[in-house]
Amino acid sequence: MATYQAPLREIGFVLNEVLGVGRLARLPGWEEATPETLSGIFEEAARFIEEQLAPLNKTCDEQGCRWENGEVRVPEGLAEAYRNYWQAGWVGLSNPVEFGGQGLPYLASKVIGEMVCSANVAFELYVGLTQDCFEALLACANDEIKRTYLPKLATGEWTGTMCLTEPQAGSDLAAVKTKATPNADGTFSLEGAKIFITSGEHSMADNIVHFVLARLPDSPPGVKGLSTFVVPKFLVNRDGTLGARNRVHCTSIEHKMGMHGSCTCSLAFEGARGWMVGAPNTGIQNMFVMMNLARIMVGYQGLGLCELATQNAIRYALERKQGKAFDGGETIVHHPDVRRMLLYMKAITEGARVMAHETALHVDLAHRHPDAAVREQAQDWVELCTPLVKAFCTDSAFELGSLAVQVYGGHGYIREHGIEQIVRDAKILALYEGTNGIQAMDLVRRKLMLHGGRLPQRFFARVRGESTGDAPLGFIAKPLRQALDELEATTHWLQESYKTCPNDAGFGAADFLRAFALTYLGYNWLRMAKAAANHPDAGLRETKLATAQFFATRLLPQVATLCANLRHSSADYMKLDARNF
Repeated sequence: MATYQAPLREIGFVLNEVLGVGRLARLPGWEEATPETLSGIFEEAARFIEEQLAPLNKTCDEQGCRWENGEVRVPEGLAEAYRNYWQAGWVGLSNPVEFGGQGLPYLASKVIGEMVCSANVAFELYVGLTQDCFEALLACANDEIKRTYLPKLATGEWTGTMCLTEPQAGSDLAAVKTKATPNADGTFSLEGAKIFITSGEHSMADNIVHFVLARLPDSPPGVKGLSTFVVPKFLVNRDGTLGARNRVHCTSIEHKMGMHGSCTCSLAFEGARGWMVGAPNTGIQNMFVMMNLARIMVGYQGLGLCELATQNAIRYALERKQGKAFDGGETIVHHPDVRRMLLYMKAITEGARVMAHETALHVDLAHRHPDAAVREQAQDWVELCTPLVKAFCTDSAFELGSLAVQVYGGHGYIREHGIEQIVRDAKILALYEGTNGIQAMDLVRRKLMLHGGRLPQRFFARVRGESTGDAPLGFIAKPLRQALDELEATTHWLQESYKTCPNDAGFGAADFLRAFALTYLGYNWLRMAKAAANHPDAGLRETKLATAQFFATRLLPQVATLCANLRHSSADYMKLDARNF
């Protein structure tokens, strides 16, 4: 079966020597979040994850969730692991102290999230959506709702969900029909059906808090008429104890390609009592508080599976004897084609780790930095990079899972090795929380245009400032500058083209997102090469510089090709009669 060991050295290198995580301890309220303290926390989390969560990954996949007599039964051992996890304080790591959390930076929770996703990505869904539900209520709910739900969500004693999708309303939220009718006591009665609800029903927690998108009877049509509601599985009495079962029920669960340990439910709201969160008809804004964090969360799921695929492929290549290489080596790591695949996997995984952690770091800076200008710049970075983290990391998870199968050969195709599970688990990541095509359109249609194009310009300025000069790292600095020039020129083309030919931008959006992400990873590899150049760990130094060289010669040149591909009219393709497909 696939095994997992937390890459603590790699994580420490990225946080401390590339991103300078120590700056968080200089922000108000985080004085104790020093690199040393964070390192100790990550080591303790790694022990828990390796010992309790990783061994359950195969069980989760093989047993899956079952729907029996109206109840969802999770795989053996999962409920106990979840209870141990939240009671140890890991769910509430970055939640505010006043609600029972530990008050550490968001980045700390995401680093642990990466490790959980590698060890058991299905388990992480119960945790991640609970954390995101907490954040949405913290940002949008009134004080009474906060007092009722946040202390239990903050610790993970109760779990949370996000209820958007309906049978007729997938990505098109304007089509949501679930109705919320006001009651005399200030509550609302919700009627409707939701599908694809992750963690929508289970018995691992005493209560489940649903964050629901619904429509008031007199609301305007479309997304402008949506509101958000908190709908608990069990009603909560005034003293905080649990009361009667609310009228929201699971009607079925999905039988999926992967993620078998995560229950994906259809829910029926049959006059369920709910409380409005935020003002009427502001539901889409409220829900995006949760969705944006959930998109980063899904990107981390992709990163976790990239790491799992990469470390297992490397381990197998070091052990597997098959044929004799040109250099006389007996294991397959000596074969050039296998080495090519391993270097590709390392280049993507380690570069994406910097991208994900840097985005999480900027979430912290946007919330906590005392300088308003710094907060604005950090928020710009988060806005720009969220679709990159979500789409690139998740596309890469599927690709690297497939490469891991290739490294294993026929053994990778056999279930007992646990490698094909990575491919099955990874595919959903490119689909939920907005498909990766939607992420690409979000980047092109919205993020490039915000504030007069300020977001990408700030990115270009930062990368250009880092890549000046060649010696001794011209092997990557020069191609990075060339890629950046291509990306910036193409960005200007898209900003203008979208005004008159939006189909051209839409047709090329996926290529543009990949080009942007590869340029970002080039920036990351330049910084990693600088940090590694004089590193006392000779093994780390040699590996980082070789992988940076691989990225510079094999991956950065793709940016020019991708940009050239997308700067073409799509008119002929879009004129093709759909009936002729």
